[in-house]
Amino acid sequence: MTKYFITGGAGFIGSHLTDSLINKGRVAIYDNLSSGSKEFIARHFKKDNFRFIKGDLLDEKFLNKSMAGSDFVFHLAANPDIQLSVKKPSLDFEQGNVATFNVLEAMRKNSISKICFSSSSAVFGEPKIMPTPEDYGPLLPISTYGASKLACEGLISAYCHIYGFQAWMFRFANVIGPRLTHGAIHDFIKKLGKNKKTLEVLGDGNQSKSYIHVKDCIEGMIFGASRAGQQLNIFNLGANDRTKVKDIAQALLKEMGLDQTKIIFTGGKRGWQGDVPQMLLDISRMGKLGWQPKYNSMEAVIKTIKENI
Repeated sequence: MTKYFITGGAGFIGSHLTDSLINKGRVAIYDNLSSGSKEFIARHFKKDNFRFIKGDLLDEKFLNKSMAGSDFVFHLAANPDIQLSVKKPSLDFEQGNVATFNVLEAMRKNSISKICFSSSSAVFGEPKIMPTPEDYGPLLPISTYGASKLACEGLISAYCHIYGFQAWMFRFANVIGPRLTHGAIHDFIKKLGKNKKTLEVLGDGNQSKSYIHVKDCIEGMIFGASRAGQQLNIFNLGANDRTKVKDIAQALLKEMGLDQTKIIFTGGKRGWQGDVPQMLLDISRMGKLGWQPKYNSMEAVIKTIKENI
């Protein structure tokens, strides 16, 4: 059985990946629970092929010891909240750059050569071409989150060429679904829990982005890693369309039966500093492998709303 090592495996995306991989081999989760939760993975604790390790990726010695014996690393751990990193940019450097370097070093020392990395559409910054293909450049991220993801891609690429690693790097659109811990839908639901009379939406509501349901995201990662055989494989993962933030707000109010709730926009084309207001990824490279998402952006949004309210 393949022995998988998942960093951030108790988080939103990581826990769904765990649900899928648990039927394919042995799974070890390494998570400091800063944003993840044991509740997300509780169903697996009594399984013989599952192991949970509470640990920080900045603890090099413990990470090296914990990773020993693994065959394949899924590196998902990172600061998940772009808005939070605007206030504290060191989060992305430490939990992104430094943590990824430590993961790669632990792999090298333990003779593990295969890694799947969760990157982001944020590496593109504000591209002039949409849908944006993987080979678009130059890549000029506008947030420390995007900059960190791009730096991590560079580190992984270097380890592939110097140490013979094989890597699959997936640039995600906005990933949504059950167990959501951040993002517009999560924030809207949280706000409405405090005040159902008004809903504040950051920006002008015309921010238009691609959304992918977490089930599609996980299936895409596993599909790509099993079908693409280059030493370094880079893929966009998203939907073939996009939807506006104001439409997400309206869909949520409809599902919650809050027809009288007033939507208030804060103004400006961005929701916050570092926010990319327009995003649509070209996913044709994954399409050529034979993969397509089951849900378009709005279908994923509505499904997520129902799963979280």
